[in-house]
Amino acid sequence: MKVLITGGAGYLGSMLASHLVNKNYNVVVYDNLIFNQTSLLNLFSKDNFEFVFGDVREEEKLNKYVKDSDVIIPLAALVGFPACDRDKKLATEINYEQIEKILDNTSSEQKILYPNTNSGYGQKTDGVCTEEQKLNPISHYGITKCNAENLLLESGRAITLRLATVFGISERMRLDLLVNEFVYKALTDRYITLFQAHTIRNYIHIKDVCRAFEFMISNYTNNIGQAFNVGLSDTNISKLDLTERIKKYIPDFVVTLSEYYEDPDKRDYIVSNDKIESKGWSPKYSLNDGIRELINGYQIIINKDSSNFRNAFPIKYGQGL
Repeated sequence: MKVLITGGAGYLGSMLASHLVNKNYNVVVYDNLIFNQTSLLNLFSKDNFEFVFGDVREEEKLNKYVKDSDVIIPLAALVGFPACDRDKKLATEINYEQIEKILDNTSSEQKILYPNTNSGYGQKTDGVCTEEQKLNPISHYGITKCNAENLLLESGRAITLRLATVFGISERMRLDLLVNEFVYKALTDRYITLFQAHTIRNYIHIKDVCRAFEFMISNYTNNIGQAFNVGLSDTNISKLDLTERIKKYIPDFVVTLSEYYEDPDKRDYIVSNDKIESKGWSPKYSLNDGIRELINGYQIIINKDSSNFRNAFPIKYGQGL
């Protein structure tokens, strides 16, 4: 079975590509290497791996690989609200319009697995967020992702995974994800100032995200046309609670609270993962597993320029193809 992963050299994509290659899928990664990453080097010796350098806006080039794939996992995206707010037109092109084109160029025989995020639930609502709840994105990033998800679900030809905040070590590391960032600050600065410290999120280890995609490839027919939350059911916790977890491993981590600044990221919700667990999938890795892993892994990057590990807005994106 051939799997196409767009954006497959990124934080999630590089881990997913490795995971599926090791499970004996034939994997094609399509990526423009916008961050000059070398995260896939370990896969080039594998007979069931192929890399294609390309931008998802190059429709004719991308379409060749879309048509030749059994499974399409479109991870390529302009990620996060700062980057998307800086260039909303570009965000719409990459996060929504390329999904529209993929849908137009695939048949009902092909499988599409789409990653959305819990951020679509927006600000705090009464009760727990389930897949039946209406999405309420509060950023242009969230709007583009939710619009793409709606398009796919309305087609009845895809499965979407609404991912909790992802954490853990990756071949293409990111420090701008909450758990990853907080552990890094605990090790380097030894302190952090929290704004809106009591806002709540759900979390999920990157290896479990890979397992969830694999699970849905294998169980596609029974779940097509549906959305699934993917997170740790025992880890709907506040930012303050997260720092307390980290302090168990780094006791001299100092945490201060401030009300003098308003965090532009206003996500605040409790999420249910009962639906995917009822299908037979469950996570293997806890938040504590991830914190320990990050503390160990950061030994090799702690003295490097941290900007290399953040999804900052790439200047050359604005320069066209």
